Amino acid sequence: MLWIKAFHIIFVVSWFAGLFYLPRLFVNHAMATNEAEIARLKLMEYKLFRFMTPLAILALLFGIWLWLGYGFSGGWLHAKLALVVVLILYHVYCGKLLGDFRHDRNRHSHTYYRWLNEIPVLILTAIVILVVVKPF
Repeated sequence: MLWIKAFHIIFVVSWFAGLFYLPRLFVNHAMATNEAEIARLKLMEYKLFRFMTPLAILALLFGIWLWLGYGFSGGWLHAKLALVVVLILYHVYCGKLLGDFRHDRNRHSHTYYRWLNEIPVLILTAIVILVVVKPF
């Protein structure tokens, strides 16, 4: 089971790297005015999202494997799973924003994306505390 846990952590960390960087690209894209820069950012956003989605799926699959191996107990796990659902919704929302940028339909300022970029930091902080401390 330790191998499964190790792979779960590896894929979670990799997924979060994408979740941290994609909104940062959105910040730059929202401020960009040069057509070449906009085209480059569109490509970078698309490639990153296409790469991080399988990482998310693998993180979830290894997490389910751990859940089946260790069982489902403790309020902390319920809270963690609720945050994982929020994280999945965040990922999907980033995909929607990616489509908006791709089709030149962005309606948000760079400030919006700066705030959006903080959401995965807060979720990661809460999940790590729940998993390590198990407060309930």
